[in-house]
Amino acid sequence: MNTSRMAEPCPDSSRCRELESIIQQRQLQPVFQPIVDLDSGVILGYEGLIRGPSNSPLHSPVNLFEQAQRCHMTVLLDQTCRRITMESFVGHQLSGLLFLNVSPESLLAPDHKPGETLAFLKCIGLDSKRIIIELTETQPNGDYDALREATSHYRDSGFRIALDDLGEGFSNLRRWSELRPDFVKLDKHFVQNIHHDPLKEQFVRSMVDIARQSGAMLVAEGIECVAELRVLRRLGVRYGQGYLLARPSPVPVQGRHITVPGVEWAGGSRTRLHWRHQPRAGDLLIDVPTLAPSVPNEEAYRLFASDPNRFAIPVVERGIPVGLLRRHHLLESFARPFNRELYGKKPCAVMMDKQPLIVSADMSVHELSNLVVASEHRHLVDGFIITEQGGYLGMGTGFDLMRKITELQISAARYANPLTGLPGNVPISETVDRLLEAQVPFVVAHADLDNFKPFNDLYGYAAGDGLIELVGQLLSVHVDSDRDFVGHIGGDDFVVLMQSSDWEARLHGMLEAFDEAVKMHFEPQHLAAGGFEVAGRTGEVMFFPLTSLSVGVIKVAPGRYLSHHEIGSATAEAKKMAKKAPGSSLFVERLAASAGAWYDQIWCEFDQFEGLISYYQAILAFSCCSFDHGAGKPQLGFLSQPDILCRLVKFIKRQLA
Repeated sequence: MNTSRMAEPCPDSSRCRELESIIQQRQLQPVFQPIVDLDSGVILGYEGLIRGPSNSPLHSPVNLFEQAQRCHMTVLLDQTCRRITMESFVGHQLSGLLFLNVSPESLLAPDHKPGETLAFLKCIGLDSKRIIIELTETQPNGDYDALREATSHYRDSGFRIALDDLGEGFSNLRRWSELRPDFVKLDKHFVQNIHHDPLKEQFVRSMVDIARQSGAMLVAEGIECVAELRVLRRLGVRYGQGYLLARPSPVPVQGRHITVPGVEWAGGSRTRLHWRHQPRAGDLLIDVPTLAPSVPNEEAYRLFASDPNRFAIPVVERGIPVGLLRRHHLLESFARPFNRELYGKKPCAVMMDKQPLIVSADMSVHELSNLVVASEHRHLVDGFIITEQGGYLGMGTGFDLMRKITELQISAARYANPLTGLPGNVPISETVDRLLEAQVPFVVAHADLDNFKPFNDLYGYAAGDGLIELVGQLLSVHVDSDRDFVGHIGGDDFVVLMQSSDWEARLHGMLEAFDEAVKMHFEPQHLAAGGFEVAGRTGEVMFFPLTSLSVGVIKVAPGRYLSHHEIGSATAEAKKMAKKAPGSSLFVERLAASAGAWYDQIWCEFDQFEGLISYYQAILAFSCCSFDHGAGKPQLGFLSQPDILCRLVKFIKRQLA
């Protein structure tokens, strides 16, 4: 039997010599890519990546480490890359955390010397608490016990652990369960085009839930467009990196915030306004004194003993929260024999909860409530730390959170429509006025059922309520819940305030869905006839077409309307125009920007004449404009610019004659 074919191929000796030379001469270039808080745009830290010589086939990190594996130099290359990356991180005086790629093979190597990395960090002046060991596997490793022991050793020295490329290669859910990492990095496969793939969205949503349960922070890799970023933010992914935010660079972008065209971070000026005033985590803020990690546990014990109402003590280092001392945990521990003597003089970092619940001050209380419920029970009892742009602000308690949620529920129930549960007239008016005050553009749609009274008379009020509920459900389903607001004025009238860019397509889709769903509410003979007969208001039997839905839309530009009363009148007119068309219809008031500019010019010229009101009233008669006394100028109606111009010219000629 010829065994030569089955022998392991020898590595290319010339390539191995080249790699050995690269390592010995440290011809390795570290590059850094920012990892960013997707809500605030604050830079959390940097991932340190490595490149080989630019004039070599080993420039690519993939080629570099594949060649190292073939030449049995993976551990040596890994150790050298780590040192060069840490030196460069310090040399650039970068802030935040350093995510350091480390292979499990290197951690588990027989010649690995415990404490070597810690000693090197001390030599270059870098705190181990700023290092995240990012486990990157290029081959399967099933020795979970050894890996768990190794990562525990590093954790005891102040390092934190990240799991790289979840969902790709050998990175799997079992490693997450076994190692309980502080950070989990989601592979770019699940990020790219997530806005077009519901399955990827569901996968990420599940990962967010698991991260909350395990206390890990999720980092999305490979973010390349704004649409991907928006979906990830909506799903609750906390951190991210990718070309959209910043490319890897030897001289990385620095500063507190990342600037991305088309993206507004929390705390900045947003073009999108929340529909209702939503209480934030910052509204629950309690001023709680902090301790540094080096303060002895005995000091924390004295603080708890002197104040029975002190439920927790945040541990803060350089303004950044790093842990939480929990009252019942510390007091119970000190009550055990000899524990006070053993731990009293040790730094409080030893006894602190290293994974407290930390939330941004601008997180809504609804999001916070979901987060607390999905997290461990201790967060409800011990409270949560509130930050602003990553810096410590104070704390909040589970009791205050539940009280605020209860107040909101009572308030919502007071003004909600009893049939549909949608916000009624008071929140609708308040929301419109808030949007007007913010000077943001939005769209208002007024939806109303056609031939609803005859339907009610024929089929009964219960059936009529069913149709009203159908409209409410379809409107709620077809809007963007993050950007649009659905309200129920009363009866069969609804209003939708929209900031979604595809609002018109959404409304058309809703009308199509209504026309299909409404068939279930009619008897077969009425469907076949296309309508039904019922006694009208005069008592005479009349034929009415099947009930349809009309939607009138106006576009609200900043400064065009002054109050919800004016908008209500304008949408009522648009709804009347929609009802003139047979069947379900959508009428959109069209007012070109050029027409507005033309109108302003004409109006300025007329402003110079005496008898302005007489001219104005005459113009109204011919151009179907509606006079806005508050604004001091008319609002253009539904006639086109040429029609208005023609009538205006005729009117002027008659006046001059």
